[in-house]
Amino acid sequence: MTAPVTRFAPSPSGLIHIGNARTALLNFLWAKARGGTFILRYDDTDTERSKREYADAIAEDLAWLGIVPDRVERQSERLDRYSLAVERLKAAGRLYPAFETPDELERRRRRQLARGLPPIYDRAALALTPDEIAAFEAEGRRPHWRFRLDGKQVTWEDGVRGRQSVDTASLSDPVLIRADGTCLYTLGSVVDDIEMGVTDVVRGEDHVTNTGVQIEIFEALGGPVPRFAHHNLLAATTGEALSKRLGSLSIRSLRDAGYEAMTVASIAVLIGSSEEVHAYPDLESLAPHAELSAMSRSTAKFDPHELDTINARLVHHLGHAEVRDRLAALDADLGEAFWLAVRDNLAKLADVVEWAEVVRSDAVSVKADGQGEFLAEALRLLPEEPWDETTWGLWTKAIQAATGRKGRDLFLPLRLTLTGRDHGPEMKRLMPLIGRRSTSARLS
Repeated sequence: MTAPVTRFAPSPSGLIHIGNARTALLNFLWAKARGGTFILRYDDTDTERSKREYADAIAEDLAWLGIVPDRVERQSERLDRYSLAVERLKAAGRLYPAFETPDELERRRRRQLARGLPPIYDRAALALTPDEIAAFEAEGRRPHWRFRLDGKQVTWEDGVRGRQSVDTASLSDPVLIRADGTCLYTLGSVVDDIEMGVTDVVRGEDHVTNTGVQIEIFEALGGPVPRFAHHNLLAATTGEALSKRLGSLSIRSLRDAGYEAMTVASIAVLIGSSEEVHAYPDLESLAPHAELSAMSRSTAKFDPHELDTINARLVHHLGHAEVRDRLAALDADLGEAFWLAVRDNLAKLADVVEWAEVVRSDAVSVKADGQGEFLAEALRLLPEEPWDETTWGLWTKAIQAATGRKGRDLFLPLRLTLTGRDHGPEMKRLMPLIGRRSTSARLS
């Protein structure tokens, strides 16, 4: 098997979401695990909707996930290649002009449905005479151009779904050229895949039907047909398509919400597969688990709450060296001992700021009513420094012996006074970080 070439072809008309990331990651990991090439190819021929700022945002979001393309292409820079392909298809009799307006096509579709017929294009344009074409042109109509399908069974071995077949006789001849002369993505995609040597097309299962059409276009242009793999789509646990709930699930919003890149990447790749969903530390370790043949054909149910659970697990295993720079950017790098003390209590890395303030601020205590004498006794028994992880146990044993308190009555007032919270990291780890001076101030 030659080294694969894959591509991710987003339209830069908005932000990418976790469903898009799924496709991008599967393509990237499939290629990289096999020494291949990954192409980022912008579908930006729609000049009204495509924006450069969205293209830049897509590149930035992919980079955050760890995806660095080997090549970046823009379809808007390849219009001449599509024009050449159009002329070849016209010369071969595979493209024909059609003059129906959208309203005329809709009326025709309704009539077919009323008669119990499938609402596919009836190829009326193929019967136009030169005089009829001239009459339409005299009216000022400009044709759109349809690709004449062979009307046959198109079969391929799908990398996810196994053997697939589409009868193109059941489909309308697709429009490849709009009335304004611009080509649709269907044609541009095939031309690009041929000329860029794409060997594997990995995309969502909503494109399965398109595959029969595209294979016919590959064949008409004389290009090699790539392998296809159609992965299952993500849906909410209610069954609702994620495309309707993208506001909170764009990669940008997930990053801004404090989730780790590998939390998002791992869930995007593994959900709906035979693999257990947990966060891998990097894409290199995730790659062997991005196995297309192991993906389920059922819709993958995505619960956004899973992000929190898996993100916390990932943060709990991050070493200080991995997060030192990020802690410094948050003004919360108080050293490795501090990080190891608090990381198991963090849901997101940014939560560390709260515990940094607990350690270095004197104004965090919460004193419960009626605890004055108890805290005074605790202060009296406070040992001298140096402190280590044994200090908390020795101190609380001395307080217990002096006051008779134990359990919650002993530990909770001390935790509240020293941290301002009734839960958190082990006090034996926090107490040496707070230090004697600050502990004394909080007890006073």
